Amino acid sequence: MTATPKRRIKWSNVVDHLVLIAGSAVMILPVVMLLQMASNPDIETMRNGPGLTFGDRLPANTTKALFEASGFSGVNSGVQMLYNSFILGIGFAVGKIVLGMMAAYAIVYFRLRFATLAFWMIFTTLLLPLEVRILPSYEIVQKLGMLNTFQGLIIPLIASATATFFFRQFFRAVPEELVEAARIDGAGPVKFFIDILIPLSRTMIAAMFIIMFVYGWNQYLWPTMITTDEDMYTLVRGIKQITQSLEGTNLPEYGRANMLALLAILPPVLIVIFFQSWFVKGLTESDK
Repeated sequence: MTATPKRRIKWSNVVDHLVLIAGSAVMILPVVMLLQMASNPDIETMRNGPGLTFGDRLPANTTKALFEASGFSGVNSGVQMLYNSFILGIGFAVGKIVLGMMAAYAIVYFRLRFATLAFWMIFTTLLLPLEVRILPSYEIVQKLGMLNTFQGLIIPLIASATATFFFRQFFRAVPEELVEAARIDGAGPVKFFIDILIPLSRTMIAAMFIIMFVYGWNQYLWPTMITTDEDMYTLVRGIKQITQSLEGTNLPEYGRANMLALLAILPPVLIVIFFQSWFVKGLTESDK
């Protein structure tokens, strides 16, 4: 019998896996701490802080976070805030993708005299974050009567230089032969855009959807300024409002607040997991 050769340990792979495990532990540990504090009575969390033991308060705190209102109007429950956050996140993603695709399409395929200048002017808006232009944006929204509306939350911020840049790079990678074939078949600009470019851009659309949805979902400053009615609070905005209401002589509701924080994490994580393969494809195919 011939002895089977022993497998040699590749220490580089061992080190790589140890680094990945350590990085995963660092990112997962805060989530586990939130879950542990949400499962214990508030008095125990206040007395001992985060620990290693899980309690039995998780179902009760989940129900409280989802269905119990925290304000004076009785309408800003966790379900309502989740709904508002979904509208904001999806509105951001869809609006930015549509505008970004249309702007990139005009820059790449229409022989505009100052197309390159227009693109770089759009691109330089990346240097002007929301905090720089928030006062004039708020004044415009107020004069248009869009305070405490989804239109006021979404429309002023849907112009996206990031989406325009990525779609421009993707459209430039489309073979010129495909454009000529579409012209020969009699496809006009609108038909070419809808029937050819949009199906080809599915992976890029998925990648942009992830980025823009997470960006919209995590918005705090803009909803704080635009919304004063409690029924328009987003989840991130509502968590801060609950945290502020915990101050005073009342016992802080750590379980409820931490449960809402966990709920705020779940949708972006699920979106990333669902679209992760398309996300990688969209960002890599644009470089061809």
